[in-house]
Amino acid sequence: MAKYRNRLPQLDGGLFLSDGGIETTLIYLDGFDLPCFAAFHLFRDEAGTEGLRAYFRRHAQVARAAGTGFIFESPTWRASPDWAAKIGYSAAALAEANRKALRLMHELRDEFETARSPMVVSGCVGPRGDGYIAGEAMSVEEAQAYHAPQIAIYAEEGADLITAITMTNVNEAIGVTRAAQAAGMPVVISFTVETDGTLPAGDRLGDAIAAVDAATARGPAYYMVNCAHPDHFTDVLKGEWTKRIGGIRANASRCSHAELDVATELDAGNPDELGAQYRDLRARFPQINVLGGCCGTDHRHMAAISSACLEAA
Repeated sequence: MAKYRNRLPQLDGGLFLSDGGIETTLIYLDGFDLPCFAAFHLFRDEAGTEGLRAYFRRHAQVARAAGTGFIFESPTWRASPDWAAKIGYSAAALAEANRKALRLMHELRDEFETARSPMVVSGCVGPRGDGYIAGEAMSVEEAQAYHAPQIAIYAEEGADLITAITMTNVNEAIGVTRAAQAAGMPVVISFTVETDGTLPAGDRLGDAIAAVDAATARGPAYYMVNCAHPDHFTDVLKGEWTKRIGGIRANASRCSHAELDVATELDAGNPDELGAQYRDLRARFPQINVLGGCCGTDHRHMAAISSACLEAA
């Protein structure tokens, strides 16, 4: 059952951590094979499920030890029809994987949540396309129809909110938002940007946020930026629109999307340096209180980010 759907605790302030780069951690550090970067594929057997459980436990322990909140972001970034079909899933098998993901998030919340550390369950929606390349954008209506079944499952399974991660274009972000609104779900939109701070589709970040807000009556609870190093977007965070940004999930690496796409080794960057950059961003934008990681980050980066931001509080 949803616990926080009608009042997301991260909107009241306080620090909330999330997990890091789940796919890169599972592949490069934990040794799992993820076809198409599909973490949900691990639910096919007990060993994979235990790998996911261990991954989230490491991150939740960081939050509980620090006394921060935590966002359990379901491992379902690739759990949508086009991607699932590439690795042989039927519609029924995909639906079951999505349900298993949400049930694991609830199980782990029951295990780790305390009065000091509220823990929110989020149903993660990923892009229909690559995530690094905008490609041919869907219409808003196509995007809403494509993402609605996955969002409906999360609503039924008691997610507190929907988070769309690595959105590359405005139409898809609007479609996801409208699908969440139709399901009665709070929604967060996380855009990714290139090294110049623009979306892969070419939009400026502030313009993209303004367009989604205008088309959805300010539907998203807040926005995030993910799958980019802070150096790629810090300089474009200027203007009133930045008040709509509530979270960051940065890469450990300064590499571009094109470089990461062909990388064969993990670039874990410098956790302490990344923590300091998060601290500096929060000093400029104190409303940014949801802090996670993306490619190359793991629970060690989240511990460094937590320590740096709590020391500055």
